[in-house]
Amino acid sequence: MTDAPVTHAPATGGPATGAAARPGRPAPDGPADLIVIAKEPVPGRVKTRLTPAYTAREAAELAEAALADTLRTAARARAGRRTLALAGEPGPWLPAGFTVIPQRGGDLDERLACAFEDAYDGRPLVLIGMDTPQVTAALLERAGDALGAHDAVLGPADDGGFWLLGLARPDAALLRGVPMSRPDTGALQLRRLRAAGLEVAPAPRLTDVDTAADAARVAALAPRGRFAAAVRRLQDRAVPA
Repeated sequence: MTDAPVTHAPATGGPATGAAARPGRPAPDGPADLIVIAKEPVPGRVKTRLTPAYTAREAAELAEAALADTLRTAARARAGRRTLALAGEPGPWLPAGFTVIPQRGGDLDERLACAFEDAYDGRPLVLIGMDTPQVTAALLERAGDALGAHDAVLGPADDGGFWLLGLARPDAALLRGVPMSRPDTGALQLRRLRAAGLEVAPAPRLTDVDTAADAARVAALAPRGRFAAAVRRLQDRAVPA
C-alpha cells in the first residue's frame, strides 16, 4: 500500500446556485459535502460478478480503475468536504483532498446509514459508490444544488438499485432496513424517503458496473477514463496476435 494524503478538503466553490431554499429550512451556506463509499480493490473481494468473463485479478483491476475515475471526478466537483468511506486500506488511487473513514455496520443498508452519520458535518450530503465511473462533476454538483430546495435526491440505476443518494439532513432511519441488491431496491428506498415526508428530486438514471456487459457499456459511455482504458486493455488480451 502507498500512503496517500488524507486531509479535510477545502471548499472549492461558492454557495450552491440554481435552487432556492425550501420554506422553513435555512439556505445552505455553501456546496454540499460528498461521500464515496467503496471497497479496497482486492482480488476476490470486489466485482465478483465480473467473473468468469474476467479473472479475479482482472476484476480487481477494473474495480480500481472505476474507483480512481470516481474519486477523480469527486475531487473536481464543487463540494464542501469530501469523504471516502472505505472498507480496507487506501492505495495510490486515492487523490489528495479526501478524509478517509472506515466503513461501519454489516449489511449495505447499515453501512450506508453509518457513512452518512460519520460524514455529516452540518451540510447536505451526496453519497455515491464506486460502480459508476461514467459519473461527471456536473451530475454531482446538480445533485448537491438540488438539496437547496429538496430534502433528498435519488439517482436510480438500470439494475433497479440506486447509484446516488443525497440528503439535506441525514437520518439513519431513512436507510436502515431497506433491502439492498434487489431489482426493487431503488423503488423501496424512494418509498422510504417519501413515507418520511421528504420531497425527493430525481437524478438521471445510470448503469452500475456489475457484469461484463455493464463494463463494456459504461466504457463506451466514458471512453477517455481510466476504466475504459482498462476494459480495452483486458479485451485486447484475448485477441490473437
